[in-house]
Amino acid sequence: MHDAAANRIGLSNQQTVLLIIIGAVLWFLAAIILRLIAPMGALEGSARLITYALVIPGTLPFVFLTRIVAKLRSDQLFTGVAVVTMMALLIDGIVIAWFPAVYGGALPQVTNCAAAILWGAGVGLVLAFIFNKGDIG
Repeated sequence: MHDAAANRIGLSNQQTVLLIIIGAVLWFLAAIILRLIAPMGALEGSARLITYALVIPGTLPFVFLTRIVAKLRSDQLFTGVAVVTMMALLIDGIVIAWFPAVYGGALPQVTNCAAAILWGAGVGLVLAFIFNKGDIG
Protein backbone atom coordinates (compact mmCIF):
# COMPACT_ATOMS: atom_id res chain seq x y z
CA MET A 1 0.00 0.00 0.00
CA HIS A 2 2.45 2.61 -1.16
CA ASP A 3 -0.21 5.23 -1.97
CA ALA A 4 -2.20 5.15 1.28
CA ALA A 5 -1.28 7.43 4.14
CA ALA A 6 0.62 5.63 6.86
CA ASN A 7 -0.60 5.54 10.44
CA ARG A 8 1.69 5.75 13.48
CA ILE A 9 3.15 2.28 12.86
CA GLY A 10 3.85 2.82 9.17
CA LEU A 11 0.88 0.88 7.81
CA SER A 12 -2.26 2.14 6.15
CA ASN A 13 -5.44 1.96 8.18
CA GLN A 14 -6.75 -0.64 5.74
CA GLN A 15 -3.67 -2.81 6.29
CA THR A 16 -3.99 -2.45 10.06
CA VAL A 17 -7.65 -3.51 10.10
CA LEU A 18 -6.90 -6.41 7.80
CA LEU A 19 -4.01 -7.53 10.02
CA ILE A 20 -6.27 -7.42 13.09
CA ILE A 21 -8.78 -9.63 11.28
CA ILE A 22 -6.00 -12.00 10.21
CA GLY A 23 -4.86 -12.21 13.84
CA ALA A 24 -8.34 -13.19 14.98
CA VAL A 25 -8.71 -15.77 12.21
CA LEU A 26 -5.30 -17.32 12.88
CA TRP A 27 -6.00 -17.48 16.61
CA PHE A 28 -9.30 -19.23 15.84
CA LEU A 29 -7.60 -21.76 13.56
CA ALA A 30 -4.91 -22.44 16.16
CA ALA A 31 -7.53 -22.82 18.89
CA ILE A 32 -9.44 -25.39 16.81
CA ILE A 33 -6.28 -27.35 16.06
CA LEU A 34 -5.15 -27.28 19.69
CA ARG A 35 -8.58 -28.29 20.95
CA LEU A 36 -8.43 -31.31 18.63
CA ILE A 37 -4.85 -32.42 19.28
CA ALA A 38 -4.60 -31.71 23.03
CA PRO A 39 -6.81 -34.67 24.07
CA MET A 40 -4.55 -36.90 21.94
CA GLY A 41 -1.59 -36.02 24.16
CA ALA A 42 0.14 -33.82 21.59
CA LEU A 43 0.86 -31.15 24.22
CA GLU A 44 2.24 -33.44 26.91
CA GLY A 45 5.56 -35.17 27.51
CA SER A 46 7.84 -35.79 24.56
CA ALA A 47 4.97 -35.22 22.11
CA ARG A 48 5.01 -31.55 23.16
CA LEU A 49 8.53 -31.23 21.74
CA ILE A 50 7.37 -32.63 18.40
CA THR A 51 4.32 -30.36 18.35
CA TYR A 52 6.40 -27.30 19.17
CA ALA A 53 8.94 -28.22 16.50
CA LEU A 54 6.15 -28.59 13.93
CA VAL A 55 4.83 -25.14 14.79
CA ILE A 56 7.93 -23.60 13.18
CA PRO A 57 7.41 -24.86 9.61
CA GLY A 58 3.64 -24.67 10.14
CA THR A 59 3.81 -20.95 10.93
CA LEU A 60 6.06 -19.92 8.05
CA PRO A 61 3.39 -20.09 5.31
CA PHE A 62 1.10 -17.87 7.40
CA VAL A 63 3.84 -15.25 7.77
CA PHE A 64 4.17 -15.06 3.99
CA LEU A 65 0.41 -15.28 3.46
CA THR A 66 -0.04 -12.35 5.83
CA ARG A 67 2.42 -10.33 3.76
CA ILE A 68 0.52 -11.12 0.57
CA VAL A 69 -3.01 -10.60 1.92
CA ALA A 70 -2.20 -7.33 3.70
CA LYS A 71 0.01 -6.16 0.79
CA LEU A 72 2.93 -5.50 3.10
CA ARG A 73 6.24 -4.31 1.71
CA SER A 74 9.22 -6.43 2.70
CA ASP A 75 10.20 -3.82 5.29
CA GLN A 76 6.71 -3.95 6.87
CA LEU A 77 6.64 -7.68 7.54
CA PHE A 78 7.70 -7.57 11.18
CA THR A 79 5.31 -4.74 11.98
CA GLY A 80 2.45 -6.52 10.22
CA VAL A 81 3.07 -9.81 11.98
CA ALA A 82 3.33 -7.93 15.28
CA VAL A 83 -0.20 -6.57 14.73
CA VAL A 84 -1.46 -10.07 13.88
CA THR A 85 0.24 -11.45 16.99
CA MET A 86 -1.11 -8.66 19.18
CA MET A 87 -4.67 -9.51 18.21
CA ALA A 88 -4.17 -13.26 18.68
CA LEU A 89 -2.65 -12.75 22.13
CA LEU A 90 -5.41 -10.37 23.21
CA ILE A 91 -8.00 -12.97 22.27
CA ASP A 92 -5.98 -15.71 23.98
CA GLY A 93 -5.85 -13.73 27.22
CA ILE A 94 -9.61 -13.21 27.19
CA VAL A 95 -10.25 -16.89 26.46
CA ILE A 96 -7.92 -18.10 29.21
CA ALA A 97 -9.51 -15.77 31.78
CA TRP A 98 -13.20 -15.99 30.91
CA PHE A 99 -13.76 -18.86 28.48
CA PRO A 100 -11.27 -21.63 29.32
CA ALA A 101 -13.71 -24.25 28.03
CA VAL A 102 -12.69 -23.16 24.53
CA TYR A 103 -9.44 -25.01 25.18
CA GLY A 104 -11.12 -27.93 26.92
CA GLY A 105 -11.97 -26.68 30.37
CA ALA A 106 -9.59 -28.81 32.47
CA LEU A 107 -6.65 -26.80 33.79
CA PRO A 108 -3.75 -28.82 32.35
CA GLN A 109 -5.27 -28.77 28.87
CA VAL A 110 -6.06 -25.03 29.09
CA THR A 111 -2.53 -24.15 30.16
CA ASN A 112 -1.00 -26.46 27.56
CA CYS A 113 -3.09 -24.87 24.79
CA ALA A 114 -2.34 -21.36 26.03
CA ALA A 115 1.38 -22.15 26.13
CA ALA A 116 1.24 -23.47 22.58
CA ILE A 117 -0.45 -20.24 21.44
CA LEU A 118 2.30 -18.23 23.14
CA TRP A 119 4.95 -20.39 21.47
CA GLY A 120 3.31 -19.90 18.06
CA ALA A 121 3.15 -16.15 18.61
CA GLY A 122 6.84 -16.04 19.42
CA VAL A 123 7.69 -18.22 16.44
CA GLY A 124 5.70 -15.94 14.14
CA LEU A 125 7.56 -12.88 15.42
CA VAL A 126 10.97 -14.55 15.07
CA LEU A 127 10.18 -15.64 11.51
CA ALA A 128 8.94 -12.15 10.61
CA PHE A 129 12.11 -10.67 12.12
CA ILE A 130 14.26 -13.01 10.03
CA PHE A 131 12.40 -12.33 6.77
CA ASN A 132 11.84 -8.59 7.27
CA LYS A 133 14.04 -6.82 4.73
CA GLY A 134 14.65 -3.58 6.62
CA ASP A 135 14.08 -0.06 5.35
CA ILE A 136 14.05 -0.03 1.58
CA GLY A 137 13.07 3.64 1.30
